[in-house]
Amino acid sequence: MTIEQHVEDPHAYDFRRIQQKWQARWEELGLFTADPDDKRPRKYILEMFPYPSGDLHMGHAENWALGDFVARYWRQQGFNVLHPIGWDSFGLPAENAAIKRGVDPKDWTYANIAQQKASFKRYAPSFDWSTEIHTSDPEYYKWNQWLFLKMYEKGLAYRKDSWVNWDPVDQTVLANEQVLPDGTSDRSGAVVVKKKLTQWYFKITDYADRLLDDLNQLEGRWPSKVIAMQRNWIGRSVGADVDFVIEGRDEPVTVFTTRPDTIHGVTFLVVAPDSDLAAELVADPSVDDATRAAFQDYLVATQKASDIDRQNADRPKTGVPLGRSAIHPLTGERLPLWAADYVLADYGHGAVMAVPAHDQRDLDFARAFDLPVKVVVDTNQPVTGAIPVITDETELPSIDPTTTGEALTGQGRMINSGPLDGMSKQHAITAAISLLEERGTGRAAKTYRLRDWLISRQRFWGTPIPIIHGEDGTQYPVPEDQLPVVLPDTEGLDLKPKGTSPLGGATEWVNVPNPVDGSPARRDPDTMDTFVDSSWYFLRFLSPQDETQAFDPALVNKWAPVDQYIGGVEHAILHLLYARFVTKVLFDLGYLDFTEPFSALLNQGMVLSGGSKMSKSKGGVSLGDELDAHGVDAIRLVMGFAGPPEDDINWEDVSPAASARFLARAYRIAVDVTSTPDAVWSTGDRGVRQATHRFLADAPGLMESFKFNVVIARLMDLVNVTRKAIDSGPGAADPAVREAAETIALGLSVFAPYTGEEMWQTLGYDSPVATFGWRKADPTLLVQETLTAVVQVNGKVRDSFEVSKSIEADELEQLARSSHAVQRYIGDREIVKVIVRAPKLVNIAIKG
Repeated sequence: MTIEQHVEDPHAYDFRRIQQKWQARWEELGLFTADPDDKRPRKYILEMFPYPSGDLHMGHAENWALGDFVARYWRQQGFNVLHPIGWDSFGLPAENAAIKRGVDPKDWTYANIAQQKASFKRYAPSFDWSTEIHTSDPEYYKWNQWLFLKMYEKGLAYRKDSWVNWDPVDQTVLANEQVLPDGTSDRSGAVVVKKKLTQWYFKITDYADRLLDDLNQLEGRWPSKVIAMQRNWIGRSVGADVDFVIEGRDEPVTVFTTRPDTIHGVTFLVVAPDSDLAAELVADPSVDDATRAAFQDYLVATQKASDIDRQNADRPKTGVPLGRSAIHPLTGERLPLWAADYVLADYGHGAVMAVPAHDQRDLDFARAFDLPVKVVVDTNQPVTGAIPVITDETELPSIDPTTTGEALTGQGRMINSGPLDGMSKQHAITAAISLLEERGTGRAAKTYRLRDWLISRQRFWGTPIPIIHGEDGTQYPVPEDQLPVVLPDTEGLDLKPKGTSPLGGATEWVNVPNPVDGSPARRDPDTMDTFVDSSWYFLRFLSPQDETQAFDPALVNKWAPVDQYIGGVEHAILHLLYARFVTKVLFDLGYLDFTEPFSALLNQGMVLSGGSKMSKSKGGVSLGDELDAHGVDAIRLVMGFAGPPEDDINWEDVSPAASARFLARAYRIAVDVTSTPDAVWSTGDRGVRQATHRFLADAPGLMESFKFNVVIARLMDLVNVTRKAIDSGPGAADPAVREAAETIALGLSVFAPYTGEEMWQTLGYDSPVATFGWRKADPTLLVQETLTAVVQVNGKVRDSFEVSKSIEADELEQLARSSHAVQRYIGDREIVKVIVRAPKLVNIAIKG
């Protein structure tokens, strides 16, 4: 079925008049303000809040249509629904726009918020406008700073020198998650480079296990794709930390390995060239000048490569010797140390033990630089059954990785491994860890792909970090009673990106007395990553005007966590992971009694034009133009009818005009009804009533499984049935027609609220349909009195028709024989046999 099948002259349907009328009425009534003292069951429905980069676009239209469908549905089901709205209003786009236009980012941001707010009110999402927040308000970011201080007190906020991802265009740091797979910035599109800076971090790695394990709680309520993406991003690896003594160095170098069973196959160590360890090793006086110079040249080349490129398995292996040696922790052999860019400074400990016979990257490197290869797993031996006896005469595997260029990565039995010989992989892993622990040179360990959350940004338009630095480098947290640390005026401040924080140039703001002794000190000039703002905003919505605390625990206990969260899959890693982390921290601090912020998650697809994503920069269909041409309800209906929410919508494949015509047709039903609201429905046409009550019964289950398109299709069916009843059935005065018309208004109030309200009022009701509630289906009207009987000829279906469930076999056979379709197929051929299975089947066998 398509919307085009429901086309009819719109008559008096005027969406502009209806929108103007009901927007003002809803504003006056304040229908959607949630009352925390309401005793009804509660639902917290939330869409990922918007960034005010301009007016609303098609992506907004889909996201907030879907979210509003959910919110309006639960209100109809009798729930006290909280559906808040706010703006994620700090961030780099505002600062860049301000630089380009020569204006204050605050002015640009709040002008866009005003524009979006007006557009939202036109679009009719059922927001509780009393919850409105802006993350760039000091009243909000005060609590970002409070959160930072709580992290700092708990040892979860720290500062260190490190290599960071640097966007050379926007001149700012990027988190690992903001570097795209091709090594470019997700902000400017520039190729990301490495730069060493002193930065603030949140220690999210302390929560890695909980972030990973607690995903099990979300199975079946979050999209499996999102759960898989988070699991992969956290990337837990289990193995061992192994300590290698370095000649001439007091402290050993620790490496992590998932294969401690292959420790006897280690023939060299590889260190990340951009790690502090590599710089220290090559700086030793024992290293000659030529080696040191070669390392410096290699370091420069490494810094120009992205992490994605460095980890590309097909990339030729490069490296330089460090002129140092390590000692094998079990055999005492001397092992050369190399620097190579396929090892990353922030993975494990920034160094790896190379087992070239059984790791392809290590083998490629060993072959490139003629390093030894030692086979320690015989992949020709079975891993089940009795452990074979290994003797000096035991033959080595016939496949030599040095010759073939292919590492032996399969299962097998250990060889050339002393006490581990003959063991399978799993037994050897356990035994190797025991050996290392006995000698004090290793231990069982875990490591993660997840890195600590880099929150420092060298930009102006963000939350100032509430730390004061003394002349001696001591860090002093700003006392809570002095929060917020408010951004200074931009007058006289150069916001253009230059690699340092603009706040550092605000002399009067940055230079402050030491809070302990009054000596000269400086505020931290960096601002926080805006993902901090969105990591806890769902809590601020519960008490947005509270000046005494970030959120009211009593209201949190009533409303949180969020029952249904709606947003794009592009936030599967960044925002959702950070919100989960912050929630767990606040739980540990005693502020929350739950550990997951969003109980259920719905991802929507993208709105495309010509197969491409629409955006301000790339252009596409204008939401404003579509609303002007077809009306808000038509666009909302398209967003629901186009397909499952998670699928992309190609705008060329949908028809807002047809949606508008369908809405006009539905509205005309309300106009045509002539019975009064006190009509007795039970006296009406039974067939019409059955269609109405089937919709009433089916719609809730379909809504709760997000099959909005199916609900809309059922609404169209009901409109068809009702229109037919008016035009060629019991007529417009029949009580069943009124019941159907009211049910259509109830259904449309979810998807097309302006039309639903106008129909409801036209049908004689003064109170809004949005708060009326869903009617229950009458079970007696759901009983199916007829069913579809099928007629087969020689096993193939030739006709079908509706029959009574109590039809007799003889009557059913006569209906089948008299069917024109069946007669046309049989012709003059002889009927051999007729099998009747009343009331569902007649099978006719014929000759030829």
